[in-house]
Amino acid sequence: MTTVLSLTFNPVSENTYLVYDEDSRETIIFDPGCLSPAEEQALVAAIEELKLKPIKLINTHCHFDHVFGNAFVKKKYELELGIHELEAPLLESAPVVVNMYGMPPMTPSPPADYFIHEGDTVTLADTSLEVLFCPGHSPGSICFYNKAEGYIIAGDVLFDGSIGRTDLPGGDHQTLIGSILTKLMPLPDETKVYPGHGGPTTIGKERNSNPFLT
Repeated sequence: MTTVLSLTFNPVSENTYLVYDEDSRETIIFDPGCLSPAEEQALVAAIEELKLKPIKLINTHCHFDHVFGNAFVKKKYELELGIHELEAPLLESAPVVVNMYGMPPMTPSPPADYFIHEGDTVTLADTSLEVLFCPGHSPGSICFYNKAEGYIIAGDVLFDGSIGRTDLPGGDHQTLIGSILTKLMPLPDETKVYPGHGGPTTIGKERNSNPFLT
């Protein structure tokens, strides 16, 4: 069994997720958004308090708020970084975009060590997370579905009562709607959705009441 822990970081309240196996204590770090030294230490403190062993560093997509902590986490825990290959340009340009928004400078992320593709399976001890390719918010957004335990790490694809914005470079509204309808809406109603911002929701709730989908 796994547990999903959410930590909220940086000026745009991005959710960093620690998905960890309750027995082995192995954990995947998704989207480390820690920007300041204090936020970096908050991430470390959570890992140490739970006695976790980071084994993977993964970005659901590479908008700056989701990659602020890549360099820190990669160095601290000696992890390789996995992304979808279509996100590589966003990862490289993140420091420039941060400057355009007038935010504090970020440490540039290292490049990806490997690419993650649709249909891949990411493993954590005895747990399998299926990779779903869900572009639209960004060119290479990917979600991670734990079918056995009924949850999905959704990045900025789907939110409680909303969807990812599509007015950023590489975004496309119709593509995003198509991704949600074909990849996420077929999942069971009770599937818990862990989004990149805000609180969790369920597929059933969004199917029935999300104004962008009804």
